[in-house]
Amino acid sequence: MNFNIGSFRIKISALLLLLVISLEAKPERPKQDLLYIDNQVVKIAIDRSMGAAVTWISWKKNPVNIINIHDPGRLLQQSYYAGKTLDRKKDGQSKSWSPWSWNPIQGGGVMSWARVTKFQKIDGKRLYAETIPKLWDMPDEEAEAVMEQSTEFVQAMPNVVQVRNRLICKRSKNDRWGEAVPRHQELPACYFTSKFRNVEMYLGDGKWETVKQPPGPPWGRAHPKLNIMGCFADNGQGIAVFSPTADQHWNFGPHGKYNPKAKPTDSPCMHLAPIGTVKLGPQSTLEYRYWMVMGSKAEIEPRLDALLAKHKDEKIKITEPE
Repeated sequence: MNFNIGSFRIKISALLLLLVISLEAKPERPKQDLLYIDNQVVKIAIDRSMGAAVTWISWKKNPVNIINIHDPGRLLQQSYYAGKTLDRKKDGQSKSWSPWSWNPIQGGGVMSWARVTKFQKIDGKRLYAETIPKLWDMPDEEAEAVMEQSTEFVQAMPNVVQVRNRLICKRSKNDRWGEAVPRHQELPACYFTSKFRNVEMYLGDGKWETVKQPPGPPWGRAHPKLNIMGCFADNGQGIAVFSPTADQHWNFGPHGKYNPKAKPTDSPCMHLAPIGTVKLGPQSTLEYRYWMVMGSKAEIEPRLDALLAKHKDEKIKITEPE
């Protein structure tokens, strides 16, 4: 991480360094409580016991789950950063993550899972949840915030999922973290199983560029011009993430030794995170959406071209209370 205090500019070069390797024990694994939608091509699920983050994605030609659920910092989830970095060890802050900024995590904190207040399947085809996130650096402290997530299939594109995320900050205006400063945000934070080790940037018109990175963290940095990257298994099946609101590099890379048979609960994984710079104030509301496309490249490419034509210029929406 790189701190330029004079300009209040904070660049995080390995954002999920904080989430992947902790020197502390993990919280007890909860019993799964899944809510899913399945159109016979793709199955996607959120888990009430894990902050209603996405914890399952599979599809017809890859019927096993590809989401890594090793700990609360993995999953496919919302994660944000705001304000000053603070030393709060006297309040119980993790020594491994001190000092730290305000960092609400959908999955939970270093030793706890987040609380879900709404958990619904709407009209049999859309998943909706509201979560009270945890602060990552604390064993069990709820953030003054609400995370909303809406997940659904895209009409006439059975292998495409759209996710709409919203963060509602509810901090006191003059709290210890202070005013809004520019921070890198993960839009979203993705962790896939180790099998999906082949990472490529989509260039449009059926063209891809391979990028490679040794196991991390620190993560590698890629600069996909179309804000699309894919993770593929050796058999050609994979998932592409399109996050048009990203305005920085993307973090990516494997963690641990490659294991094509690694289970979702195992430590080895593949990480991907589109990065955008956002100033989150104490009472900001942030909204954005992203898309995921599953299958072979031949099945993914026409979907990506169609999504680009409609959504490539989307921006993050930030609002403040009147």
